[in-house]
Amino acid sequence: MAGNTSAPGATVVSRALALLYAFDDRHRRLTLTELARRAGLPVPTAYRLAGELVAGGALVRRADGAYVVGRRLWDVGLLAPVQTGLRRIAAPFLNDIHAVTRATVHLAIRDGAKVLYLERLSGRASVPVVSRVGARLPMHATGVGKALLAHAPYEVQEAVMADLAPLTPYTITRPDRLRAQLEQVRRDGCATTVEEMTLGACSIAVPVRGRDGEAVAAIGVVVPTLKRDRARLLSALQVAAQGVTRSLGG
Repeated sequence: MAGNTSAPGATVVSRALALLYAFDDRHRRLTLTELARRAGLPVPTAYRLAGELVAGGALVRRADGAYVVGRRLWDVGLLAPVQTGLRRIAAPFLNDIHAVTRATVHLAIRDGAKVLYLERLSGRASVPVVSRVGARLPMHATGVGKALLAHAPYEVQEAVMADLAPLTPYTITRPDRLRAQLEQVRRDGCATTVEEMTLGACSIAVPVRGRDGEAVAAIGVVVPTLKRDRARLLSALQVAAQGVTRSLGG
């Protein structure tokens, strides 16, 4: 929830932003009442501002009256320098991995205590996944998320440890087990998952380094199993990550 934006002194801009921030991965479609509640606004105020956002293309009102995020808002979001520059630089390396593996290939960054997907390539050989471009998913249950979490600040790691929600029967939900995994990620330079986000899907991912050596992004692939081609997949990811790092000036 965006907070008490109905309080005196809240600006029109802050109230409009509260409406936009009311949407997330678990709340992609909101009725007017839900939108007002999550934004902390009176229903009449939410209705008026939502109407202006619909007129501007930031929101879309469906036939049943519910609101969803508009395409125009996503188009503007893609102009953020970290996304456009990184996606452009990483594109040829991601395409190379996809051509070799025909698996789902991800490029992601950390967004607070979540992992934000900037790119996803998939094909006929890909396994079903819940990721999509622009999605923010739990870090503890995804390969790219673990690759980034292992190098995240202490306070971010602790925030994730406090909410290890089970997504499948195989999701790591014990902080001590996850901490041990993150230590292994730092030692091995790669992170893996085994059906922790989606049943039937395993992943392996590596971090992409920036100029100062920090993990600025992660590249990963999702496959049915890691038992056969783990070494080949890891090698392809490492080559790609090194290429992106060099292109970033790292």
